[in-house]
Amino acid sequence: MSARLLSLRIRRARVAVNVVAGKQPLLCRQCLWYGGLQLKLGRDISQDVAHKPWSRALEQSRRFHDSRPSIPPDRSTSAIVPTDYRKPTTGLLSYLPDSWVPYAELTRLDKPAGTYYLFFPCLFSTLMAASYTHAPPLAVLETSMLFLTGAFIMRGAGCTINDLWDKNLDPYVARTRLRPIARRAITPFKALTFTGFQLLSGLLLLLQFPTSCLFYGIPSLLLVATYPLAKRVTHYPQFVLGLAFSWGAFMGFPALGVDLLSDPTAAKAVMALYSSCISWTVLYDMIYAHMDIKDDAKVGIKSIALRHAADTKAVLSGLAVVQTGLLVAAGWMIGASPVFFISTTASTVATLGLMIWKVKLKEVSNCWWWFKYGAWFTGGGVSLGLLTEYGTQVSHKEAVTQTPPSALEELVLGYRTGMWPAAFTTWSASSKKT
Repeated sequence: MSARLLSLRIRRARVAVNVVAGKQPLLCRQCLWYGGLQLKLGRDISQDVAHKPWSRALEQSRRFHDSRPSIPPDRSTSAIVPTDYRKPTTGLLSYLPDSWVPYAELTRLDKPAGTYYLFFPCLFSTLMAASYTHAPPLAVLETSMLFLTGAFIMRGAGCTINDLWDKNLDPYVARTRLRPIARRAITPFKALTFTGFQLLSGLLLLLQFPTSCLFYGIPSLLLVATYPLAKRVTHYPQFVLGLAFSWGAFMGFPALGVDLLSDPTAAKAVMALYSSCISWTVLYDMIYAHMDIKDDAKVGIKSIALRHAADTKAVLSGLAVVQTGLLVAAGWMIGASPVFFISTTASTVATLGLMIWKVKLKEVSNCWWWFKYGAWFTGGGVSLGLLTEYGTQVSHKEAVTQTPPSALEELVLGYRTGMWPAAFTTWSASSKKT
């Protein structure tokens, strides 16, 4: 083996080791081949007429790398350490000790919109199940408060997991470069330990629900952990986020004692509600993704906002139609009254239509405003409609309880319960009297 060929192989081995260790960005195959061939021949083959195909490959490689972000070879967080961070002087974080602030920022304590978005599918499911089962108001209130606490804990855990995955990307995005791990206020090991405490707290809270909720709740952790990876391989990571954030739609019915495996009507309603919440998640997170669309393109993060930048509002409108239609389907499956369809459908159409019409996708502050308050506009409207439906169902049940059933109603009830002979005898006797 010649010394030149040996040197070439050593150089390639070093490149491979550096790429695996994260010390050198991965180059395309043409660049590595051209670099090795040039070293082997000892001259620049791009000027050699006999090697025009390789010259063309070199030019394609150069254009490819010129279009990539100008990120230093060392992608570790030590490459960029922000020095312009200042502890918040207003809001809740300003009252916390300095050592607590990074952990509070890690859970987005000062930005609760994500907690609301995670909570609303749980609330939708709880109120829908309450109307379906005529659950007592105190049980509905207690279940809703437990879900709110769980949404706060699990949203914080999800944010911590996301920052751990993105620790080498956040320093290069304007909106995320001051996050605790990105600015090295917290080490990855401490963040991982903190995640363990968060997940343990979530498990202890989940144990307060009926046992069946464990089987529905635990699988969602897989989606929470894999969402940050989705934006590296697909332009539709918002769909994966929707699968995770909408999981609460499964939880309300079993929390109020409904077994989805033995009740096909409830199971169909839950699937429609879950799909509706997924559409809603993709919709609002598409608006959220527009805040980072320029930095995402530079760093190489994929999103639906980048994929459909030219027709975003058309996609948003389609998602709104799907969300509303599936919500109506869920109400129809559980036999909801006209109150549900009028109040819930009207509020959903009005709030989503207003947001899609008014949002200015090229203004970061405007996208953040609609993302922040859209949770209350749409989520609050749907919740109010479901609460009105629940109140109507409870009032109707009380009225039916106080009014003795007619002979015909007893006959129908007897047929459903298998006691129809006795019910038919009673009905015949009452008919003869009249």
